[in-house]
Parts: sequence; structure tokens; C-alpha cells
Amino acid sequence: ARYVSNPGCYATGAIALLRPLMDAKLLTPQTPVAINAVSGYTGGGKAMIAEYEAKRAPTFELYGLALGHKHIPEIMAYSRLERRPIFVPSVGAFPQGMLVSIPLFLDDLPGRPSVADLTMVLAAHYGPTGSVRVASAEAVAKLEPESLSGSDDLELHVFGNAAQRQAVLVAKLDNLGKGASGAAVQNLELMLGL
Repeated sequence: ARYVSNPGCYATGAIALLRPLMDAKLLTPQTPVAINAVSGYTGGGKAMIAEYEAKRAPTFELYGLALGHKHIPEIMAYSRLERRPIFVPSVGAFPQGMLVSIPLFLDDLPGRPSVADLTMVLAAHYGPTGSVRVASAEAVAKLEPESLSGSDDLELHVFGNAAQRQAVLVAKLDNLGKGASGAAVQNLELMLGL
């Protein structure tokens, strides 16, 4: 393409989780979706960076509580959601890193998929190599947002409770790497055939 737009950082995580499941028909355009996310403060611009670096900002805060965040239309368009998701972003007292999480009631999804089904669809979509990888949920008891800072990688996780028929999808990325400049460089490489 001659012109390519880069997704926002929150949108990168949400779309990476939702679109493959939508394409596999494990979600429908009308599936109710809630997205929770936390980002490092560098994604908030100069004023927010100054507040955090001067130690005048809280260690954690929710924002966008009017439920009209600028990334919602982008998330809807590229994940093919027709029903507006509830999106609750937050910011933490760390410079870079991000977690985007989406809880799901498995019995409310088409075909009533298992946690393994969700994982298999994501793994098949992204393949075994590249900058996007599906991590094994068994190896992880907790997630923190900063471990991919300075990286252009995107790590996807599917956690769940088979007995309760619940799952949570999580994308981990660097809000300035894969979520911004790193994505721009990767798109430029694709455009140039590199």
C-alpha cells in the first residue's frame, strides 16, 4: 500500500487478540466485549510524562471513564466488532510497557470453545516464529507489563478456568515499541519488501 496507518498501542493489543477469534467465528460482531488495559506513562504525552517524572502523579489511575476513548472506533473497525466494547484504560507509574486484557464467558461464545480452542486459533494465526508469539499459560502465574520494554515483540496469553468456563485473553507489549514507533518501522519494512 502507498499509505499505511499504524494502530494505537491499546488497539494493537486488542485487535491482535480479537481479530483471529472473529475470523475463526469464535466471536461474532455482536459479542459483548470488555477490554481492560494498563500502559506506561510515556504513552500519555509530554504533560503526563512530566507529572510522573516529577513524582506528582499517582502510582496507578483509571481514565477514559466516560467510555469514549479515541481507540474504540479503531478497535471496532479492525477487530470487526459491531457492538461497542467497554474499554477501561489505565496508566501506571512505569515508563514503558502495556497489558491489554479481555475476559470472556466461554459458554456465551459461538460453539462454546475451550481455553485450548482459543489458544490454538491464536497460535495458528500467528505461527511459531516472528514478533508475535502465543505464550504457554501453564508457565505463567502472573503477568507484569514491563518485560517487553524496548522490544517490538507482542506476547499473547490465554488464561482460563475450565470448570468455571471462563477465560481471559492478555496481550503484552511495549507501548512505545510494538505499540508505536516499532510498529511503524515494521510496517515500513513490509511496504519496502524488507
